[in-house]
Amino acid sequence: MPSSRPLAALVLAAALGCGNRAASPPVTAFDGSATAWTNDGGDAGAPFSVLFYSRTAGYRHASIPTAIAAFVALQAAGNYTAVSSEDPNEFTAANLARFDVVVFLMTTGDVLDADQQAAFEAWIEAGGNYVGVHSASDTLHDWPFYGALVGAYFVSHPDVQPASVDVEATADPIVAALPSPWVRTDEWYNFDIDPRPEVTVLATVDESTYSGGTMGADHPITWKHATTGGGRAFYTAMGHTDESYRDPLFQRLLVSGLRWAAGR
Repeated sequence: MPSSRPLAALVLAAALGCGNRAASPPVTAFDGSATAWTNDGGDAGAPFSVLFYSRTAGYRHASIPTAIAAFVALQAAGNYTAVSSEDPNEFTAANLARFDVVVFLMTTGDVLDADQQAAFEAWIEAGGNYVGVHSASDTLHDWPFYGALVGAYFVSHPDVQPASVDVEATADPIVAALPSPWVRTDEWYNFDIDPRPEVTVLATVDESTYSGGTMGADHPITWKHATTGGGRAFYTAMGHTDESYRDPLFQRLLVSGLRWAAGR
């Protein structure tokens, strides 16, 4: 496994290309002011540190490099510093102590061993903060602690297609600036449970606007909750496509969720 690398270096490598692979189109940067990212009373002047973890032990999303490029492009706007890694050895007590938030960015499968799981659980129980993006819910299915942290596990999805997202918590700073309904194209996940009893649902997807939904009238797609250790967890099931990470509205959702998780 590679060691952690600053995001700027990773993005530069992606821009230079690898073999015959074409470089991704440029990311659309969010054009908001610093105050546009202010959430719920945190210190907007204090940058926070984020570990973006994108290891895959199952399906690997082709959009991972585009997602990383988006997060590095948004560092200044979001007032955070970021490190990207696919090395599970990052999950030690000493290393995790460097970070305010850990993002599981389109991870899949069993991406941590027992010792690494123990270190991550201890960090969360000590107040660490978590963000999960898309297939973060298709990760570590055999670890109940992680299932409770993300809120629900992925079960299935139909083909990528347009659907209508309803912003439910319209006053919440994470989603307040988003349109509702929000029509967008993505891969719409079905989950093993409805997480609503344990989380604050921010947005749902309207199953009447696409085919292949299995959860019925209440289909949460983005949510947040407090952790058992006094920290914060934010998850969105959206983000399958490259185009998602070039969309200023989706960028806003991601950075607002990230900043909320950090208490900003």
